[in-house]
Amino acid sequence: MIFITVILATAAVLLSLKLYIMKKSLRETSEFLAERIGQDTNQLSVSLSRDRELRRLTAEINRLLRELRSQQLLTQSGDLEVKNAITNISHDLRTPLCAISGYLELLRGEELTPDAARYAEIIAGRVDSLKQLTDELFGYSGAVEKRQMSLSRVGLRGALEVSIAAFYAALSERGIEPEISLPEHEIWRILDGGMLSRILSNLIGNALKYSDGDLSVELCDDGTISFSNRAAKLDNVRLERLFDRFYTVETAGRSTGLGLSIARILTERMGGRISAELSDSRLTIKLVFPETRSE
Repeated sequence: MIFITVILATAAVLLSLKLYIMKKSLRETSEFLAERIGQDTNQLSVSLSRDRELRRLTAEINRLLRELRSQQLLTQSGDLEVKNAITNISHDLRTPLCAISGYLELLRGEELTPDAARYAEIIAGRVDSLKQLTDELFGYSGAVEKRQMSLSRVGLRGALEVSIAAFYAALSERGIEPEISLPEHEIWRILDGGMLSRILSNLIGNALKYSDGDLSVELCDDGTISFSNRAAKLDNVRLERLFDRFYTVETAGRSTGLGLSIARILTERMGGRISAELSDSRLTIKLVFPETRSE
């Protein structure tokens, strides 16, 4: 009887030890995955357990990690090729556009018939649209390039005032009188001032293109910036794609659809969040830069 008890106790101890080693190995594997899954590394998982099934699981995890790494490299390579192609195309387009603009100015200096003058104005409008498209393409290639940020103490209220003032003439031409709500005091964040200016310009420019005739801009005390306007052509399906590359609500050639995509890239790079919601045909885009310890 004592002998059987000793055997059972020994078996229980050995089983407990095996369970402990298995749990430890699974915990280490879980911690490894959580640490490595988002990192740019080729390091694989190593199982310290002698259990056959655990070693098989580790081998399968390593196979999946190798496949994931391979896909990441392919994606990075593809993104680089796209960025280089966009940069080259924008450069290639700028040269003939400058030449067209120059000859167009010479043509305007000549005595033209009313029809010829009207055609010249149409050409000038198309050239301006093409210049805007090439600027957006060039801006996108610069946004996706992970250059070193120049961080400093930036006032959100002041940055908004400057951006709105820059667009005031264009908004007035469209008959848009923006409703602006800003706090009396400044709200400071540690950001790249140039990137913030680009984000705000893209968001106001987007409202300028697609608003149904109004624009509301609000800065809250918590640092949330809201841009709101009526957008009857927008629905929830299109809303989901609003920040996608090259997506536009309208198919007109006035835009590449890169403005909001660039805004999202730059916002997330500085640790912020950008989102869009639609309620009663009213689009609201919210921009949030949380406070940091360095502030």
